Amino acid sequence: MKRVIIESPFGSHLEKVVQENLRFLRACLHDALVNHDEAPFASHGLYTQLGVLDDRDQSERMHGIHAGFEWRSCAEATVVYTNRGISSGMRYGIDDATRIGQQIIYRVLEGWVDTCGC
Repeated sequence: MKRVIIESPFGSHLEKVVQENLRFLRACLHDALVNHDEAPFASHGLYTQLGVLDDRDQSERMHGIHAGFEWRSCAEATVVYTNRGISSGMRYGIDDATRIGQQIIYRVLEGWVDTCGC
């Protein structure tokens, strides 16, 4: 199994967008595990849980992003799922992977259907 960092969108001022992004992240994690035999890590799905970090607080958001960067050094690649576009947070991750010379894989999640129209 290959250790990978997952990049997908998370934050928004609209709760329905955040919920759709989380649904998309779960599908990306499933895809990485089942279809690509990868061991994925997604800091934005872990650190943004209630009581951990507040993604709406810029200081806490950046703290979570940099904590994710620490895990990237243990990974073999960064996988960017592009169905929902590339957010500013994803761009930070792509730039960090580029900075350390890590392989970046761009991937479209086949069969993904956006259910919120956002």
